[in-house]
Amino acid sequence: MLGATVATPTILSILQSCKNETRVSWQPLFFSPTEASTVASLVDAILPRTDTPGALDVKVDVFIDRVIAKTYDEKGHENMRTEIAAFNSGCETDFGAPFHELDQEQKEAVLKSAEESSGNFNPNIWGKTVGEQEPVKFYRSLKSMAIWAYFTSEEIGENVLNYLPVPGVYEGCKAVSEIGNRWSL
Repeated sequence: MLGATVATPTILSILQSCKNETRVSWQPLFFSPTEASTVASLVDAILPRTDTPGALDVKVDVFIDRVIAKTYDEKGHENMRTEIAAFNSGCETDFGAPFHELDQEQKEAVLKSAEESSGNFNPNIWGKTVGEQEPVKFYRSLKSMAIWAYFTSEEIGENVLNYLPVPGVYEGCKAVSEIGNRWSL
């Protein structure tokens, strides 16, 4: 709990700094160009633009690059590079190209396979994992980070989710059907 309290302001400042980057000027801090293309393509496939902004619209890939560059240690960096390379190698074996070069149908097949073969995160109580945590593969951990970055972005928090910067009156007994969208933190 103490680690989350200390790390939260740092992570939020990284997220805020991503909104100043433009796609043209963005230079990854950690990822190589191929790795950056793979991560961008993955987060776009996981959270595509619909009637709401997609992951690339709120710069989830930039956020992930910064989190890895600024918070992972040398072993974490090496592990991330190895996992991205293995993910792309599997795509090349199955379809003859890295993930970011696949067509939409091939990407969907890769994501479906990755979804089925990746371990799930066990639930936590008071910061401790319930039960024995099996290894979670690259796809599941990247998906988890992408969803977290997406829903904590300013654009999504203020314009998609319900947002009330200064809470008003307390309404304790209100039907869930009256509430509408999920609330932003």
